[in-house]
Amino acid sequence: MHDMRLLRDHPEILDAAMKRRNGSWDREGFLELDQKRRTAIAEVESLQAQRNADSKAIGALMKEGKAAEAEKAKELVRELNDRIAVLDTERDEIESQMTKLLSKIPNIPADCVPEGPDETYNVEVKRWGTPRDFAADGFKAKPHWDLGTALGILDFDRGIKLVGSRFTVLAGKGATLERALINFFLETHLAHGFKEFWPPVIANYDTLYGTGQLPKFEEDLFHVEPDMYLIPTAEVALTNLHRDEVLDGSKLPLRYTAFTPCFREEAGSAGRDTRGIIRQHEFDKVEMVKFATPETSDDELASMVEEAELLLQTLELPYRIINLCGGDLGFSARQTFDVEVWLPSYNSYKEISSCSNCGDFQARRANIKYSDPANFKGTRLVHTLNGSGLPAGRTMAAILENYQNADGTVTIPKALRPYMGGLELIEPEA
Repeated sequence: MHDMRLLRDHPEILDAAMKRRNGSWDREGFLELDQKRRTAIAEVESLQAQRNADSKAIGALMKEGKAAEAEKAKELVRELNDRIAVLDTERDEIESQMTKLLSKIPNIPADCVPEGPDETYNVEVKRWGTPRDFAADGFKAKPHWDLGTALGILDFDRGIKLVGSRFTVLAGKGATLERALINFFLETHLAHGFKEFWPPVIANYDTLYGTGQLPKFEEDLFHVEPDMYLIPTAEVALTNLHRDEVLDGSKLPLRYTAFTPCFREEAGSAGRDTRGIIRQHEFDKVEMVKFATPETSDDELASMVEEAELLLQTLELPYRIINLCGGDLGFSARQTFDVEVWLPSYNSYKEISSCSNCGDFQARRANIKYSDPANFKGTRLVHTLNGSGLPAGRTMAAILENYQNADGTVTIPKALRPYMGGLELIEPEA
């Protein structure tokens, strides 16, 4: 959510921001509503002043014994009160329309975000590791959906039978690998000062509004009841833990993590990554969320990216980091770095973590503030950050493809073996 006063006084700031995002906003509509609001407020203030003066006059008339004139003045005050009530209702409706308009406008990109209308203008900032040369190893790499099916650990047919397309059953060592990845991710984050939570996977409207999923992206959510939804990411729950709260600034930054199943309708993604487990309606993910001061949030974003990198480095999976341009930023983000893992089946890098600094955008929607009496009076909006750390499904796909052997088996990365009872190799199940 944007600062209404900023847009009223400097709408050109949002004009420039939306241009960088390859989008637009209803400037005329907002300014027209704002003018109506200010007109209503001015009229109310004028009527209130008149009412106060008339009310004082009633007392004076009563003291002078002018009952008839006093009664007439009372009638005028009642009429003023009725008019004020009507104007208050009109102002509430105008403010509701303004909030609705603003709630669908994305965040303002940070100055350091690259210029560009779409993903082709994203800037690569780092690469780590070297993609494996399977030709040198004497065989052609198979995609994870073929490997997993042959090994008996990914069952796509039964996923379709149980639910429908884009649902998968993990069997045997596939289920073990999923659990091992989740535990590995969480224990790594806990060792680096993150606090673990186990939140509900159902959220109400206010919770999803607070992080920006609603109202704009309602079609991407699974509905449980009219105002209840399955969460698309643990970011939703973790960020809203502090909705309508004032945090102690001396304790910032707060670093939270949680594993949850995630649910996404993936509306509009027909034909994209339909094979395998890259884009599922239900998937497991460990999320990182931070609450920071405006002065430290950029540093916290950098450390969040490093946290995601560490997981991939420990698993020895090649990856690269992309600085997203304005036209490719997510709705709530002011800056985002995508971490993309190498997938042989695509012969390219594929997003596995997206780490974003949302500035005070989500905090304004969710009313999350902090106080620091030693440095300033009152309260300020906190900065929120979020990032994947990591999704288990995409990480599993990367492991299957990058660690596959010529005979169809898959070597378990050394870092995961303690989480899998010392298992070193996934072989076809009997």
